[in-house]
Amino acid sequence: MGTISLPIWFVVIAAILAAIGLTDRLLMPGVRWFFRRRANKAIELLNTKLSLKIQPFKLTKRQGLIDALMFDPEVIKAVEDEAEESGTPRQVVLDKARDYANEVVPAFSHYTYFRIGTRLARKLSQMLYRVRLGNSNDDALAGIDPNSTVVFVMNHRSNMDYVLVTYMAATSSALSYAVGEWARVWALQSLIRAMGAYFVRRYSTGNALYRKVLARYVHMSTMAGVTQAVFPEGGLSKDGKLKPPKFGLLSYMIGGFDPKGERDVVFVPVGLNYDRVLEDRVLTSSASAKEGEKPRFKFNPGVLMGFLGRSIVQAFKGKWFRYGYACVSFGKPVSMRQYLAKNKLDFRSMKPKKLHSEMEKLGGQLMDEVGRAVPALPTSLVASVLLSDEMKPMSFFEVKTKVFNLINQFEEAGVYVHVPRDDHDYLVEVGLRMLTLRHLVLVAGDSYRVSPKERDLVAYYANGIAHQMKRISGVEKTPVSDGVAKTSPGSIKQAVAQSK
Repeated sequence: MGTISLPIWFVVIAAILAAIGLTDRLLMPGVRWFFRRRANKAIELLNTKLSLKIQPFKLTKRQGLIDALMFDPEVIKAVEDEAEESGTPRQVVLDKARDYANEVVPAFSHYTYFRIGTRLARKLSQMLYRVRLGNSNDDALAGIDPNSTVVFVMNHRSNMDYVLVTYMAATSSALSYAVGEWARVWALQSLIRAMGAYFVRRYSTGNALYRKVLARYVHMSTMAGVTQAVFPEGGLSKDGKLKPPKFGLLSYMIGGFDPKGERDVVFVPVGLNYDRVLEDRVLTSSASAKEGEKPRFKFNPGVLMGFLGRSIVQAFKGKWFRYGYACVSFGKPVSMRQYLAKNKLDFRSMKPKKLHSEMEKLGGQLMDEVGRAVPALPTSLVASVLLSDEMKPMSFFEVKTKVFNLINQFEEAGVYVHVPRDDHDYLVEVGLRMLTLRHLVLVAGDSYRVSPKERDLVAYYANGIAHQMKRISGVEKTPVSDGVAKTSPGSIKQAVAQSK
């Protein structure tokens, strides 16, 4: 028998590969089982503490969800239809659909969500704002069937909305958000997917295949009981007012809803408001720019660094204030079973045109409930009062009197007003401080008036409760300028005057 000589480097590589193979086949299954068992126990313990439990669908491996989506009959039909219409080979269209599924489907990690995400959300929210809960509506929320799919429907004031609501809902459930393409950047998108969010292309009207993949994922997750949070407005409000709702995600969730099915779908209106919105200048600048004109406000790294530097210096001097109050308030839940029974409707048997019409009605009702839940905060109240007669300087006493009267009207109408420290005087002080520190309101002795240069921004905060002003005044708002601010000072003046 001959002798075979092998180079030492070859023997070392072969030994390493053999060790890796043995480890993968013999040791790794046991290690994976051990960690999976610990993870399952952690999830079981977590579910005992959450009022809205994490559903198995949310914990399914991402690849499993993608495969389930690709074998969905409606997705397969959409693939075949596009292949036939475009003349593209079916396998090419199928690969495109899989790319869309990879783009949409999240990779939820309970550890990332509760140990990293919610803790960061809490620290960031508390660092920037004094976070408060408005109407908690505990009795109505407690009456929701635990087997229902709960969808939180919210107004969209700031990108902080995601952070704030994640923090506020951390003890109740793990929320699944629809996030725009802006977040599809390296590292950030992995974190967002691990938080259970799914990406949505904002402009996808002409892409039927993509919309079908997205629609089936949203429908599957809804029917599986995944707790979700949606912004019906579809984007941030640029003028501060509530925007008309869009119906894409809503129709995906309940387009084929069976009122006799296993799960009800319950929409919970959530109203958000801030004393200061971080993106306010960007938004108002974008809204006031004429067609084809670039926004007046441009991102400048030097300005950002200067702002951060001043904030740090102010913090060391004890002169840095958080950005006022951020408040979350819950409205009256809307059960789909009850809604359909009351209106004698069945979405499954409707023609597309009729279905779209009914979705508009439902979306309008949900948005109205969201509007009712939006809380009134110091900055919005003071801004509304100052705009009621913006050409005339007001003394502190006049501002305080009008704010007090406005609060009384709101409370009589059932609007939640956050009164810091239960002190109405302090509420006015907070509102004026937030506006004067930023030079949105000018001070001369004991009088205050809106800065002409910053009227758009002051109106932005007044518009945050413009729909509530409309409720208590019963007067329609009319445009008064070519700028971003479309809230009529006349209507605000009438609402304030009625309380004298």
